[in-house]
Amino acid sequence: MRFLALLPFAVALSVAAEIPTADIQIAAAVLSAPEELRAGAAVLGYKSDGKLATLREGKNQMVCLISDPAKPTFESACYHKDLEPYMARGRELTAAKVAGRERTDTRFKDIQEGRLTFPKDPRTLYVLTGTLDPKTGAVSNQYLRWVIYSPFATPESTGLSTKSTPGGPWLMGAGTQGAHIMISPPKK
Repeated sequence: MRFLALLPFAVALSVAAEIPTADIQIAAAVLSAPEELRAGAAVLGYKSDGKLATLREGKNQMVCLISDPAKPTFESACYHKDLEPYMARGRELTAAKVAGRERTDTRFKDIQEGRLTFPKDPRTLYVLTGTLDPKTGAVSNQYLRWVIYSPFATPESTGLSTKSTPGGPWLMGAGTQGAHIMISPPKK
């Protein structure tokens, strides 16, 4: 579950930096989703006041979120709408300065105690890191990773190792509600 530290989505940004237009944010946010799902994905991004908002309503089951688009390096995450409660709770905890393993542990405690829902079926989180030109919308230095949540998956049920392997796949959180398969293609 260490990958969650790679998703530093905040609830509000500093408005001192230039926030790209909604169109530019939408175009960058959906890049992590499979191409056939991009046009219908709901997109969360930032308004000119630096607050997180829905920039585009969705027509399919996909939600895409762009982190701090005012910074040259950004991350987008696209996921099935069933993961939104989990992702939203992560944003709340990040805003409260809860980070890394503590954020992950808090969310899974919330799930175990019934305060937070988590899908029972596998769901994929697509994460793209890149450099965004806020004026033109050009994205460079793209790096895509996939996280396939597979609740209670084990090395025996998946045939995957729990040791990180370049390019993956490997299994993290084996045997837990938050078990997930990581695939991180080597950077080009």
